[in-house]
Amino acid sequence: MERKCLILVLFVISCALFLQAGCQEQAKETVITKEKPQAAAESGKPSSKITFESEAFDFGEVGPNNKNTGKIKFTNTGDALLKITKVAKCCGVVTRLDKMEYGPGESGELEITWNSGSSPSVFKRKLIIHSNDPETPQSTINISAEVVLQVDWNPKSLRLLLDKENGGCPKITINCIDKQPFSIQQFKSTANCITADYDPLVKATKFILEPKVNLDTMPKNMKGRININLTHPEGKLVTILFSVLPRYTVKPSMIILWDVKPGQPEVKKIDVINNYGKDFEIESVSSMRNIAGMKVLEQRQIANGYQLDLEITPPAAIENKIGFVDELAVNIKGGEKLTVRCNGRYPKTKPMPVKK
Repeated sequence: MERKCLILVLFVISCALFLQAGCQEQAKETVITKEKPQAAAESGKPSSKITFESEAFDFGEVGPNNKNTGKIKFTNTGDALLKITKVAKCCGVVTRLDKMEYGPGESGELEITWNSGSSPSVFKRKLIIHSNDPETPQSTINISAEVVLQVDWNPKSLRLLLDKENGGCPKITINCIDKQPFSIQQFKSTANCITADYDPLVKATKFILEPKVNLDTMPKNMKGRININLTHPEGKLVTILFSVLPRYTVKPSMIILWDVKPGQPEVKKIDVINNYGKDFEIESVSSMRNIAGMKVLEQRQIANGYQLDLEITPPAAIENKIGFVDELAVNIKGGEKLTVRCNGRYPKTKPMPVKK
């Protein structure tokens, strides 16, 4: 028994020594692998080296809606042919090189172009240049800029009202920050519902426009934009979004029914509000497509409007259809009609197992 224990102890010690020796050999291999590049660098073989004049390119302050171009200079400071294999694509930035190979001591320029947006912002990008430089196969250049407005305007957006003269539209003031005179070349709005008088021959550093609102030509969704074209080189376009406060609002704007069963009615509450605090009457509520059954169970008066208990009866399911779509029409006494989309979804059914 003692002999067997002695043999087992000797076996364990042998395994430990073997593993230690293996780890030492692996460590030697790792060290050798790490030393290979250094040995290659010290071998005296010619190699290329790309050296940039700067690893960052700052455009500084630029104007909006501009095409911005810069050049990043570099030199092959190695003693072998430098080959640029790729300039990685960068969002919003276009690059150009005259050629892809440069001899020892030869310099080149990487041209970069990008378009600034219409709003104030900070622009930051990274360019990655791939080459056969053994020390730096991927060079990174940081690009930065700040988009600043040389033309400012007020207001930035318009909220128009149906119960105000001229929609309650304020005057629009446009002025340049750099004091460079400019002129207005065009004033255009969605559906031409907002206009303004101006003289394209007049140059100034500040303009005050008096918009004229035609609510009769307003888009159905009561939303749009005004584009004002200028001759200022650092601010050629002024954009002002506008919207009109509708006379009525229905909440929710869409009714969604889940796991409905044909013929089994469901009740939903909807609020009909007058946004101007005016009294009104609901003349009728009905289905516009006559797909689902819709009727009002109860109507309660709330602040500036009514709350309805609306009963919706889903129609019979149609083969290969997952649900139904209908529209609710709320007719206001006096002629205005409000619509609410109604989507119903039938329960998902699992296929019956096939009997063997």
